[in-house]
This record gives sequence, C-alpha cells and structure tokens, in this order.
Amino acid sequence: MLFAPCCHQCGEFIIGRVIKAMNNSWHPDCFCCDICQAVLADIGFVKNAGRHLCRPCHNKEKARGLGKYICQKCHAIIDEQPLIFKNDPYHPDHFNCANCGKELTADARELKGELYCLPCHDKMGVPICGACRRPIEGRVVNAMGKQWHVEHFVCAKCEKPFLGHRHYERKGLAYCETHYNQLFGDVCFHCNRVIEGDVVSALNKAWCVNCFACSTCNTKLTLKDKFVEIDLKPVCKHCYEKMPDEFKRRLAKRERDAKEKEKQKKKKPICL
Repeated sequence: MLFAPCCHQCGEFIIGRVIKAMNNSWHPDCFCCDICQAVLADIGFVKNAGRHLCRPCHNKEKARGLGKYICQKCHAIIDEQPLIFKNDPYHPDHFNCANCGKELTADARELKGELYCLPCHDKMGVPICGACRRPIEGRVVNAMGKQWHVEHFVCAKCEKPFLGHRHYERKGLAYCETHYNQLFGDVCFHCNRVIEGDVVSALNKAWCVNCFACSTCNTKLTLKDKFVEIDLKPVCKHCYEKMPDEFKRRLAKRERDAKEKEKQKKKKPICL
C-alpha cells in the first residue's frame, strides 16, 4: 500500500489495474468521459481542451465548433449534406433504398418509416411539402404552385397556419390579410393584388378601379352607380331587378334585420 498510486478521481489507493492518462493515475472505473460519463478504460479517449472525452462526445464537440452534424450511427462528423432520418442526421451511405437497394444519397426520402432513393420515391406519387421537404401522408394544401402540410403553410410574418383561410402572395411568400395590409397596403378583394393607384372603398372592402364591377354581368361600376351587395360582391341595379321577387324580398329582409341589429348594439348601455 505504501507505493500504491492514488486515483486522481476518488483519491483512494489503487489496488490492481492502474490507468495512466492525462499525467495522472486512475481506477479503471473512475476514468470516465467528462461529458457522458462513459468508462474509458477499454474504449480509449481523446484529449479535448484539457478534458478526457470518449470519441462520440469529442466528435460532437468538434462538430459543434464547426457548425456540422454528427452521424448518429458511426458518430463521425458529417462533412457533406446529411441524411435526416426520424429527425436524426446520418451519413447517407449507411442506408440503402427500401425498394431498389441502391446506396442512398442526401436527397433520399422517408415514407412510412422506410427510406427510398429519390427516383423510387417519385414513382410512388407522394406529394412533398414545400416547407419541410418531407412526404405528405395526410391532408394536402395546394398553394403557390406547391404542396404543403397543413401546419407548414403559414404566414411569412406571424408564422400562424392559414388553416383554410385566405392568404395573400408577395414575391413568393404568403401572408395573412392583417400582415399583408400592414406591410404592403390595400389589397384588391377581387384580384388579390396590392392596389397601385386609386382605391375604390365599397362594401367594407378595397378594390382596384378596374376590378370594381357587377359580379353578374361584369359591367364596371363607380361609387356613383346604384348597386346592392350579394354574397359580399356588388351587383348592378339592372341585374338586381332581373332577379326573382322572392329572392329580392329575402335580401331586403336580411338587410333590415342587419340594420336593426346594429341599432340595438348602439342602444346597449355601457357598464362602467
């Protein structure tokens, strides 16, 4: 015991096998990775900024400094584009296409837990999301010439999904109505474009001068013309008079009811 070395970790005398590393002596079970605590006695270690690390942890630290991924299979740094499988990065050549057996590249696609090369995947006719570039197995949103997961088709400003609500396009990006107006001004209700020039404000909406027209006969209208609102759109007096009497009566009743409801709101007392 007089000449037994002391363990650098626990301070006890070492009887039996001694690990000599980092200019110190260690019990085999005390010499562990400074990050994951894996025992290093039989797997080797790497010096990293004064620390003793297992190779996987060393690679992770090195990759973090280089801004690169670590392969979750071989634990080596991925120098090229990684293959993302079940949200983890891998070297693509660790996998083969589930259909043709070819070694995969980074553009492989995952479908129902299996990996496929791009040609095999495309033959299956599965739509690819324009945001995450992954297959869409459920409901598909078709917009802006692409297909999207419902939750990934979002406003470029607030990042809230549209969920079927109207969107407005600008330079390849989609915006909700609120942020489109905040950023780019009035949007024509008819053509869905920013209005350049005079704005026609009618029916609580904005219109291009050339777009403000009867929704039935397409005759251009001005604010001086007589028109009625049907299904949120203007209808000229001439087209309105051609409509069935019963329909016009229902329309007039609905307008009276709306006005009465508005009056009741104004009469409602305010509680202080």
